[in-house]
Amino acid sequence: MKEKNVQELESMLNNNKDFILLDVRTDNEVLISKISEKSYHIPMNDIPSRISELDNNKEIIVYCKSGKRSARVCEYLNNNKFSNIYNLKGGILAWSSEIDPSILIA
Repeated sequence: MKEKNVQELESMLNNNKDFILLDVRTDNEVLISKISEKSYHIPMNDIPSRISELDNNKEIIVYCKSGKRSARVCEYLNNNKFSNIYNLKGGILAWSSEIDPSILIA
């Protein structure tokens, strides 16, 4: 599985790269915090029914709290003809620890 680290994601956000930042955490987790206003939220369990909302021509970086749920979503997307999928290594925990300590974690 392909991964990006939080420094790579920060650079992409700062440089306004065209990609999808997919947040697969629960609704309650998203209410507490998110990495970016540009994050697109689809809870992990809703991915199968909402997969058509994702553009498989774009790079997609998937994140959750630690990287475990997002890894499963990446695997699912790869198995459904998405090819430019990356898991955010360490998830929002790594983002909070290495990039933005003001981020609250649920």
